[in-house]
Amino acid sequence: MGASDAVINPDAFRSAGSAQPLTSPYTTPREGEYENALRPRELSEFVGQTRCVDNLRIALHAAKGRGEPMDHVLLCGPPGLGKTSLARILAGEFGSTLHATSGPALERPRDLIGILTQIQRGDVLFIDEVHRIPAQVEEYLYTAMEDFSVDFTLDQGPNARILPLSIAPFTLVGATTREGLLSGPFRSRFGLLERLEPYPDADLVRILERAARILDCELAPAAAAVIAARSRGTPRVANRFLRRVRDLAQVQRVARIEPPLTEDALARLGVDKHGLEDLDRRILAALANARGRPLGLKTIAAAVGESEDTIEEVYEPHLLRCGFLERTAKGRAITRAGRAAVGERESASGGLYAD
Repeated sequence: MGASDAVINPDAFRSAGSAQPLTSPYTTPREGEYENALRPRELSEFVGQTRCVDNLRIALHAAKGRGEPMDHVLLCGPPGLGKTSLARILAGEFGSTLHATSGPALERPRDLIGILTQIQRGDVLFIDEVHRIPAQVEEYLYTAMEDFSVDFTLDQGPNARILPLSIAPFTLVGATTREGLLSGPFRSRFGLLERLEPYPDADLVRILERAARILDCELAPAAAAVIAARSRGTPRVANRFLRRVRDLAQVQRVARIEPPLTEDALARLGVDKHGLEDLDRRILAALANARGRPLGLKTIAAAVGESEDTIEEVYEPHLLRCGFLERTAKGRAITRAGRAAVGERESASGGLYAD
């Protein structure tokens, strides 16, 4: 689980009419309240991302042994994989305070300085979507990260004065979904760089079993496997599905969640065995109707009635990972597996897209 994890990506949902897709890896502030209860509190509770967790554990214990803050940490990867959770865990295990903000919220240098002046020794400053920090603010971070000081300019013109401010040694944890947008000088100032990858189904099953215990619902292992297989490798999506399955079990007064009820709940939500929603299938159908001709993103967006940003940020990554869609120099094209996925859905009614 993780936060860009804590708010909806404004780039992905820029259009006024866009609704939150069920399988979106982003979350709303309201959903974040439920998610906080499911977050792991310690590294020992964090499931998956073994290499990343091991490296962070070593760095954490070594820093505690020396009595100094950890090196700055950059966490990269798609949303919903646990970047915010890891930042919280690091602050908790170090016995320090977490100061959380986001790149877009730091519009001016004084926004950053206001946070830095509140930091105590060993605290963790977590910046979500760190690649979206304005350039003028990023420059202040350079000296803050290296020398634990900033030069704050007072007034302007001939009356300008530079006020040097000392900052208590701290650890910056940056989270980004677009590592390539970080400038070279900024990226080089992080001592640890860890990439989080989509979770295998086995790890998602363990996460769901833990969440079920917290939510006080009995989840059969086979039912957890059904949810995991349709969750796009994202714990946030898996936990969202679990809450909806729990709702159906409660309404139907079922004590133990088994695969048939799970499949029924997900079918009611429009999620098929590939983890595809209605809009995923409409994107594939639009490409299938092109008869092998690649389509541009604008054309796809017009065909399915969704914004280009949402298609590119939310739907396309999963279709690419599944091998249902491919990007070419001329545009997006459906693959044989993509045609089969759409055909499996439509063939029962003699649909248009069955092979």
